[in-house]
This record gives sequence, C-alpha cells and structure tokens, in this order.
Amino acid sequence: MQTFQVLDTPIGLVNMPQAIHTAAQWLKEEGRCRLVTFANVHMVVEARRKPEFGDILRQTDLNCPDGRPLSWIGTALHGNCVSQVAGPDFITLFCEQTAGQGHRHFLYGGADGVAEKTAHELIRRYPGIQIAGHYTPPFRQLTRQEDEQVCRQINQSRADIIWVCLGCPKQERWIVEHRDLLNAKIILAVGQAFDILAGVRPRAPRLFRKLGMEWAYRLIQEPGRLWKRYLVTNVLFVVWMLQRLFHNEIGNHSAET
Repeated sequence: MQTFQVLDTPIGLVNMPQAIHTAAQWLKEEGRCRLVTFANVHMVVEARRKPEFGDILRQTDLNCPDGRPLSWIGTALHGNCVSQVAGPDFITLFCEQTAGQGHRHFLYGGADGVAEKTAHELIRRYPGIQIAGHYTPPFRQLTRQEDEQVCRQINQSRADIIWVCLGCPKQERWIVEHRDLLNAKIILAVGQAFDILAGVRPRAPRLFRKLGMEWAYRLIQEPGRLWKRYLVTNVLFVVWMLQRLFHNEIGNHSAET
C-alpha cells in the first residue's frame, strides 16, 4: 500500500473506491489479519505526541485519510488518487457493495445497546448481509479471562470482518493487540460509526464535512468534553505543519544555493 506522511504517520494513498476495493481483495487472501484505521487530525497529532501510539499506527495495513485536512494534503501532493475516506461512509458503502457475498460481520464496541442497534440497521439497509454477532464491552479494561472469552466468542462466530468502535486511541490499540488472536480477515477501527448508524448521534451536516469542520460540529454538541481536546490538537497540527513547510522551504533553498 502506497502512503504519504502527515506528521510521521503513514496515510494511505487511496480514495473511497480504492479503499473498498483493497478491503474486498484482502477478504479473498490468506495470511495475517489486515488492520484498517480512519485517521484524522487528532490521531496524527496524538501519534506525534505519544510515540507508542505512533508505533501502533505504523503497524496497521491502511490508515485511511478520514479527516478532511489529511485528504487535502494528500490531494495537494498526489492529485485525485486521494480523497476523504471517512469511517461512517466506508462501513455503509462497503456493506452495500458486499452484502450478498457471504462475508460475516462482527460488531465490537459502542455504548450499551448501540452495537445491537447498528446490527439491526445494517440488516434493514442491506438485505443479505450476514451479522455474525456483536459485543459491547464494559467501560473498563477487561480481565485476561474476559478478554479470552470474547476472543473465543468472535472466533466461534466465524467472522470475516470485525468492526471496532471504542474511540481513539483505545480502538487502535485494541486491533493491534488482538490481530493475532482473532481469525478474521480484516479488523477496522471505525470511531463513531456505530453511534451514527444506530441513530444515537447525528452526522455532521454535509457543509461542515466539506469545509473540514466536522470537529466543530462535534464541539458544538459536546463542548464540555471536547473543547480542550480540539483546541490543543488543532493548534498543534497547524503549528507543526507550518514548521514542516518552513523547514522544507529552507532546505530546498539551501540545496539550490
């Protein structure tokens, strides 16, 4: 998978059709389970602030350009072969295009009842889709015995695809830690996709998404919880990207002289 770098995080050089095609191809292959994330500004900033998280994102097979600023950077560098690949859009389009192919889906995460509602919604929208099961973990770290039981449950379901909704960075850490414990072909960390599909949380209006302001819509919804996160994250992203741009320009100028 070709990538481009955003603050040292490898982002897939893909658009939505290519991302769906790649995942569909992986379902036909044997070998190690593939891991997919949907990266945004918050994730790449956290990856730079916390090297352990950066290492996690470098172990995945594909970090899709979910955040609009990341897709803009990719487009500026590589043209139309890069576009936004958001988790909530990917799960619905992927399920729509593969519903009749016999793949078995498992939903892991979400608040109480959300995974179940998501499963019902996928079945309603895409007749023929096979939901192998779902599990909502408690809001705490599972014991070793509990985790082993969950892994058995997922493997016994014969799931090909596992969709994980635990929030960042917990979900990305979970998919890497469980890659070799599960028999699925693909594990995808899809953020708030379950909440949107289940109708628990509305998706940002199209205008907000087009302008790269989906974070602002979420901030309006949950200002008390998110204001500090977005204030710090967005400022650091802009500062660090400007530093990169400035240093590259200085380096290029020095090379020319």
